[in-house]
Amino acid sequence: MQSVREVMFKLPKKFQPEAAEGLEVVFQFIIDDEAHYCLTIEDQQCQVEEREHDDPNVTLLMDGETFVDIISGELGGTSAYMSGRLRAEGNVMLATQLGKLFKR
Repeated sequence: MQSVREVMFKLPKKFQPEAAEGLEVVFQFIIDDEAHYCLTIEDQQCQVEEREHDDPNVTLLMDGETFVDIISGELGGTSAYMSGRLRAEGNVMLATQLGKLFKR
């Protein structure tokens, strides 16, 4: 299984800029309560940093296995949320847009 860090830093390569037209958002990922990743989408570009953002639009909290399963397509984000494997804080509706922004 790939590490959370490996999967996270591959996201910019899977980014679909045409799906992000007009979108300016910061997603904060907190994995296992210790790994913090900031995913910024602005000007149809995607950037990942290993840090905690001061003011993200939405924060997604989950364990590493859940993160990898969602990104790989083995688990849907909605299913993870409904089963309690994923928690979201802030503008939760933005989280629903993540799937269309990246190729599987």
